[in-house]
Amino acid sequence: FTYILMLHFQKLNNIYRIILLVFASNFINAQNYYLYVASESDDTVSLLKFDGNKIEEKERINVGTFPTEIEGPHGITIDPNGKYWYLTLAHGNPYGKLIKYSTETNEVIDETTLGLFPASMQISKVTGFLYCVNFNLHGNMKPSTVSVVDAETMTEITQITTGSMPHGSRISSDGLKQYSVAMMSGELFEIDALSLKVSRKLNLEDHSKMDHNKINMGKMIHSKVKPTWVIPHPKQNFVYVAGNGSDEIIEVNLNTWKISKRIKAEKGPYNVEISPDGNYMVATLKSSGSTAVWNLKDLSLLKIIKNSSSVTHGIAISTDSKYAFISVEGIGGEPGIVDVIELNNQTLIDKVEIGKQAGGIAFWKKEL
Repeated sequence: FTYILMLHFQKLNNIYRIILLVFASNFINAQNYYLYVASESDDTVSLLKFDGNKIEEKERINVGTFPTEIEGPHGITIDPNGKYWYLTLAHGNPYGKLIKYSTETNEVIDETTLGLFPASMQISKVTGFLYCVNFNLHGNMKPSTVSVVDAETMTEITQITTGSMPHGSRISSDGLKQYSVAMMSGELFEIDALSLKVSRKLNLEDHSKMDHNKINMGKMIHSKVKPTWVIPHPKQNFVYVAGNGSDEIIEVNLNTWKISKRIKAEKGPYNVEISPDGNYMVATLKSSGSTAVWNLKDLSLLKIIKNSSSVTHGIAISTDSKYAFISVEGIGGEPGIVDVIELNNQTLIDKVEIGKQAGGIAFWKKEL
């Protein structure tokens, strides 16, 4: 009898063990991902949560100071410690603003004035300074600037002159260099994050296709490449530029400061990002409403994924390199959408509707 009881107990114990193992496995694999997305035509920012299967809007935050005007929230970034998020309001009188928010309460902490149409930005983990491009969308196509802001005190330290309509402000993984591209003058700029000066610039045009007669006559050449974004490789000495006008991704070797590859893309690449593990390169194809994914090791195109709506815009990639979150603007009165793409199999797995003209997007955190 005792022997039979022991057998039953052992079986029961094994069942509990299995249940515990399954529970522990599910607990370990259950990750929640959080990100912020700006809706430019609604003056709102959405806090989104993705649980690995479903993405949802947790909060919609009204931004701006003039309820009767659209102030155009455009760029968004989160500081390296995750305590604050920063938003550019592009439309001002005459200049735009940078607003600092708490990630704990999503309430305003401070603000400062920048240049004309401040756009994308990022914070250096070394200096703690925020570097924001002033896109200068209106007026004459003349050189614009990068604003350097002390993110702690929200004080603009200086403006560094670069090219015409700069965009795509991104910091190298070591925090020592800031890169941006000038859309209309077709140039790549490298700023030394410590000296706050332009250290190098590179013309991105394909000289074999340029009109040399116009160059010799001294006329202003509008870029055929129309670069809109730049992203440094997280582990290697390369940066990758979205050639929105030339339908290509341009690889630049930082050691030689020369173009090393021109990678053909479908029409209208706009933003380009690289997964933290260095395995994937993701580009939004704004004109075709699609997202392209490359294997970055050999630059082979893995897949082009049709997005849930038109006018694909921004990209944020999770810190574990598993998911790409894509903001899609939509057209007219359509809601903006954020698509979730699983990078391992390049599959669109879910979407969520947010405010109109979804644009700037930033990954915040991953947690159990």
